[in-house]
Formats: sequence, C-alpha cells, structure tokens
Amino acid sequence: DMALMMVSQNLTREDVENPNTDVAFPESVVDMMKGTLGFPKNGWPKKIQKKILKGSRPIKGRVGATLKPANLKKLKDGAESKVGRAITENEFASYLMYPKVFVDYAKIIRDYGPVSTLPTNVFFYGMKPGDETRVEIEKGKLLIIQCLAISDMDESGMVTVFFELNGQPRHARVPDRIHGKNVAQKIPKAEEENKKHIGAPMPGVISTLAVKQGQKIKAGDVILSIEAMKMETAIHAEKNGTISNVHVKPGDRIDAKDLLVELE
Repeated sequence: DMALMMVSQNLTREDVENPNTDVAFPESVVDMMKGTLGFPKNGWPKKIQKKILKGSRPIKGRVGATLKPANLKKLKDGAESKVGRAITENEFASYLMYPKVFVDYAKIIRDYGPVSTLPTNVFFYGMKPGDETRVEIEKGKLLIIQCLAISDMDESGMVTVFFELNGQPRHARVPDRIHGKNVAQKIPKAEEENKKHIGAPMPGVISTLAVKQGQKIKAGDVILSIEAMKMETAIHAEKNGTISNVHVKPGDRIDAKDLLVELE
C-alpha cells in the first residue's frame, strides 16, 4: 500500500521523511505504525512514526490485550443482516477479516449470481458481438453463451444485450458501465497554490465522507476517505477552518488532483 501510494502521488523517500511535506498515508500504514500488527524488535523510527500517526498515540504493550472480547453470535447476526441471508462459517471468517469487502462481494453475488464461474477476461471486460464463452455453473452443467449484438445506450444509461444461451435467443437490459451512470463525474481540479482547496492525492472511489457544507473542522480531523485497489486512504485537515463546499459524495469516482472540498 505504501509503495502504491508513493507511486500514485509521485513521492520520493525524501518527501515521505520530510516533516514539512504533508502526505496522505493509507489507513493500513497508519494502523501498522500504531501497532495493530505488533512492533518490530526495536520499534518504528520515531520521526516517521510521528508524522504518519498525525498526533495519534501508538499502542503500548501486547496488541491482543487491548482488544475487547468478541460476541461472535452478535457479529454473525449483524453480518447476515447486512447481506440479507444466512452465511457459512467460511463466509463469516471472511467477514470478520474484511467486513466491507465481504459485504460488497455478497451484494455482487446477489445481483449477478455466481460470477466466480466466469472466465477472468469476461468478468473484467465483458463480451463483444461475436464473442462466445463457456461457463460451468456446477459440475456437469455447462452454459454456452454467445453475444450477438448490443444496442445503443438509452437515456437511463441502459443497453439491451442480445445473446444466445445454449442456442436459445435471449436479451437483457443492463447498465452501460463504460458510458452510463458509473462514469466518473466532471469534478473541477484543485488549484495547487490555493490553500483553501483540498484535492485528491490519487484516483479512486470516495469511500466515506465525514464533513458537510458549513461544518467547522480542526487540523487533523478526517475529512473523507478514498478507496483504490482495496487500499483505503484517509484525507485529514491540515488546519482549522470551515467547509464552504463539498464536491463529492460516497461512491463517486475521482481522479488525481480533483477538487474534493473547499474551505472558507
């Protein structure tokens, strides 16, 4: 995560170590410096640890001793409530380790079926007219799918896909993921020299938004978080101020240097 962050923000080691250069560190790196994964024998370098934690204090002593006892039944009931069905023990273990990832996965399965059976290229890029693929949905049960044609997108961002399923003609309306509603919205760019502008350090998706227009914030407060390649990065306020405008909302796709929030 640290390497991806440095590449996406075009940072050098000197930038990361410089106490006067503000860096939005991934949450996984913050957790590591805080001690949630334990500590190396001689601890972390104090200067970089202080910069990454931004005022938070590291854990003292054995990490496990700081954890509260877990009510597994309550946690499992909560997981099943979020996904709307009973879950297996393996799924519950996945939820405990990666709750958001598992809930997103369960939603995809609910909406689209067992997509894990699709060939990788079909899952990521879809099919074009003339393409054919074979999908084994269970042992001995093979589906042969041929894409025949795809209509133009309508005003609601949907297209009609015409295809054959085991030789039988079918059609379905689906969202156009390339040109439809899921395309990144037009967001103004942050001005680098404008101290009232808070820009995106990397491309990704707005995961959470912690502020609203007119809200007063203090230096160090979390403004929002960005998710990119399963890496979540929190954006903190560099100074006290008041939010004058918010240009994004959870779920929005953003590019590097997009203007996220403006201060008065």
